[in-house]
Amino acid sequence: MAMPAADPTPGPVVLTGAGVRAPALGRWGQLVLGVLCMSMIANMQYGWTLFVNPINDKFQWGKPAIQVAFTIFVLTETWLVPIEGWFVDRYGPKVVTLFGGALCALGWTMNAYADSLPMLYAAAAVGGIGAGAVYGTCVGNALKWFPDRRGLAAGLTAAGFGAGSALTVVPIAAMIRDSGYEHTFLVFGIGQGIIVMLASLLLMAPDAGYKDRMLAGRPTANVVTRRQYAPSEMVRTPVFWLMYLMFVLMAAGGLMATASLAPIAKDFHVDGVPVSILGLTLPALTFALTIDRVLNGVTRPFFGWVSDRIGRENTMVLAFAIEGFGILALGLFAHSPFAFVLLTGLVFFAWGEIYSLFPSTCADTYGDKQATANAGLLYTAKGTASLLLPAFLAIQTQTGSWQMVFYVASGMAFLAAFLALFVLKPMRAKFVAASH
Repeated sequence: MAMPAADPTPGPVVLTGAGVRAPALGRWGQLVLGVLCMSMIANMQYGWTLFVNPINDKFQWGKPAIQVAFTIFVLTETWLVPIEGWFVDRYGPKVVTLFGGALCALGWTMNAYADSLPMLYAAAAVGGIGAGAVYGTCVGNALKWFPDRRGLAAGLTAAGFGAGSALTVVPIAAMIRDSGYEHTFLVFGIGQGIIVMLASLLLMAPDAGYKDRMLAGRPTANVVTRRQYAPSEMVRTPVFWLMYLMFVLMAAGGLMATASLAPIAKDFHVDGVPVSILGLTLPALTFALTIDRVLNGVTRPFFGWVSDRIGRENTMVLAFAIEGFGILALGLFAHSPFAFVLLTGLVFFAWGEIYSLFPSTCADTYGDKQATANAGLLYTAKGTASLLLPAFLAIQTQTGSWQMVFYVASGMAFLAAFLALFVLKPMRAKFVAASH
């Protein structure tokens, strides 16, 4: 019997499914490391809303001005990922993740001492670059290690980012209350950054022939290309820009909810109202933040797993339609503390899956050789979507209500669902068939 080809990665190897050689840590071990790193940077986005009111209370800069920092964070977190992905695809995930973890720690340390808006914005940029380096690396690595289960792997990795802050919502809120937001930024920033840097030392990518060996003889429910596209080739195809538009449409509403959940709860006068569910009683905002983080994480591997079985576009239709109904219902019933908690959970559950569905669809369509850079380019759509956040806030300021904001965000989700089924699905099938 022929021996498997030697694995070029250093260190001992073990046999996995189908006789594939992998580092002793295994592909599931690599996935766990990615999830850990993602969970450590999650608070940089999902914990931000807890700091907005305390910062405004101290400096009175105004919430719109403070939220510019969130937009800067998302822009730098996303728009630089293609560059970071280029380094990952050529030099491996270890160095890029180590660099990202250091910048994440530095960003929140700067937040702790920021006494002006320019310094707050600079901290957001530093933290965003770091978070993007970690995020893009971990998702790209998962796509490479799991060519047979891309939706599930990307979903589990992204779940770390979606749900990673769930366990720290209460501690962060308590520390802000007891020790001030500055101390909270410092403690959590340094702690999270150090953990990412340590985990990065064990990250590695699979060898060049790994994908072909894993996919040999395995059926798939998804249309998968046999060509390997470079980022420069990908951006010249209409399919990419259609996916980019759909990503923007879906990301915008979720980012609005992420950045403004605390102000929304306050404006609807439900933030401090106790809510009891299954014997647990918490203030509505704290309850919503905790449930939202959990569901925002669960949805990513769940819908990723579903998409591995029924197809990416079919799953998009289902999830995007739920998001549209959820946002619409939130606008109608957010004045009820109980409904506020449940409906925000539904909104985040139907939103978070974009971070598993779009990367896996991208790798299916353009190959995995440069999957990190390609998925990174598509991920910049999240940064583009963040530019709509000031527009949402302007609508709220002009109308004095969140209703129109909810209507617009809901319509964008329904449009994305329509495009997934009636435009993306046939267009992508035709493109992949032509590329064989």
